[in-house]
Amino acid sequence: MVVIRLQRRGTKKAPPHRIVVADRAHAQRGRVLETIGHYDPSFEPPHFVLDESRMVFWVSSGARVSEAVSRLVKRLK
Repeated sequence: MVVIRLQRRGTKKAPPHRIVVADRAHAQRGRVLETIGHYDPSFEPPHFVLDESRMVFWVSSGARVSEAVSRLVKRLK
């Protein structure tokens, strides 16, 4: 199953995330199909970039959106 989820990057106490499309069977830091955005909460306001057209494409192709990504999209858009 394909899922749109956050992938943590960076170091301790510096938590930027990528918004990625990946197969659920792969590890969180494992192989991804596509990176469609990023989120960095260490700024005020948080940096949030999302390619909405690619997200719509993947959702229409059957990808599921994780709870964390759906909350970010609702809160920050």
